[in-house]
Amino acid sequence: MSVVLPHPWNTDFEWQRRPVVPRRLGTAEIDRFHDEGWLVLDDLVEPDTIRALTDELDEIEGEVDELLRSLPDERMFIAEAGAITFSPHAVVSSAAARTVSRHPAIVDVCHDLLGPDVRLYWDQLVYKSPAKPRQFPWHQDNGYTFVEPQQYLTVWLALTDTTVDNGCPWVVPGCHTRGTLAHHYVDPLGHRCFATSDDAIAAPVRAGGAVVFSSLTPHMTGPNTTGTVRKAYILQYAPDGAEVLEGKAGDGPPTARVIQNDPSRQYAVLCNGEPVVSPS
Repeated sequence: MSVVLPHPWNTDFEWQRRPVVPRRLGTAEIDRFHDEGWLVLDDLVEPDTIRALTDELDEIEGEVDELLRSLPDERMFIAEAGAITFSPHAVVSSAAARTVSRHPAIVDVCHDLLGPDVRLYWDQLVYKSPAKPRQFPWHQDNGYTFVEPQQYLTVWLALTDTTVDNGCPWVVPGCHTRGTLAHHYVDPLGHRCFATSDDAIAAPVRAGGAVVFSSLTPHMTGPNTTGTVRKAYILQYAPDGAEVLEGKAGDGPPTARVIQNDPSRQYAVLCNGEPVVSPS
């Protein structure tokens, strides 16, 4: 990995670790997350719940794929028919997605790694097809949209068994403590913070398990070279009060700060350390 500069708005970042009485994770897992920026958690969500979620997300993905195929280049931004499909905010229309977003095991992981007051920040399905194998570039989630605090949590939930061959995540441990790195857009694949890394580690995971990593952990997914679609549902959680910074980073300071509390899709899942059962 070559020298990578910090994001222009990343001027005073310090990695935060708060004292916690764990609910889901062991002390060694918590230590590893803070040291390396990622974990694989097997059997996080039970099979029946994964099946119900997948059934509803398949319908959403089918509609998105149909839309992509109607476009001149069969693509929209980094989504492409037959390659990779994204669809955000499933919790707005899918009861199964809302249920999983507040799953007790996932909420407990948020408590152990993030804090006592947490909201769902973002959710999206990502289906990777074998028809057009693509590698998704190395990036940090906070490199796409700059959020403060920069340190939030991604739960990359596998809906199908995910392997190196079908496009599992790869991570670079340890970089998260530097905060958000500078990214640039690589057409047509997306934002990238670096091209390669000698420290990359594959993170395969079974259906129902998750790769859990910081918003600041560089990660990518490889091409799907199998005969079936790799399916994942990505849930991101941020501390209550998190803000998106708006503006063009290369042109100066942010022009606005927008709090992330849309009641339809950014509802609380933890309040004063206690799970919030329904959106608020």
